[in-house]
Amino acid sequence: MAKCHCSSELEFDNCCGPVLSGERPAATAEALMRSRYSAYVCGEIDYLSESLHPDHRADHDVAATKRWAESADWIGLEIRSTKDGAVEDVEGQVEFIVSYREQGVVRNHHEISRFKKDNGCWYYVDGDTPKVETFVKDQPKVGRNDPCTCGSGKKYKKCCG
Repeated sequence: MAKCHCSSELEFDNCCGPVLSGERPAATAEALMRSRYSAYVCGEIDYLSESLHPDHRADHDVAATKRWAESADWIGLEIRSTKDGAVEDVEGQVEFIVSYREQGVVRNHHEISRFKKDNGCWYYVDGDTPKVETFVKDQPKVGRNDPCTCGSGKKYKKCCG
């Protein structure tokens, strides 16, 4: 049997397959995230619409979702972290990175998604791109005409710069 698309290392028929087919609901927010990724890989556009929270379906572009699902070569899913979203919770967050190839270019989609459970079913609500941390140097910048930091005695621009 084939491994699941969601990178869980489980077989598809024991992981996302039953969720996509409606045999059983996703038990956790992470399980819903994994099944939504598998739905993109399998082209299950109806499932992507159905697993979107009802309050957020009005502006859902089914045609654009279908185009993206069909045009991308899905490479993998990496779950970075989860916050809440367990069986007993009603809200949860999943941070993930999806890798895919589109028009020959490998791209990564990094998102922190919010999920909500209504009437026993998990739904995708929305997501945000994580803010990139600003790196601040703890030492002053070496100028081109300053002595090289390697100790050679030469100007930085003529040595290591």
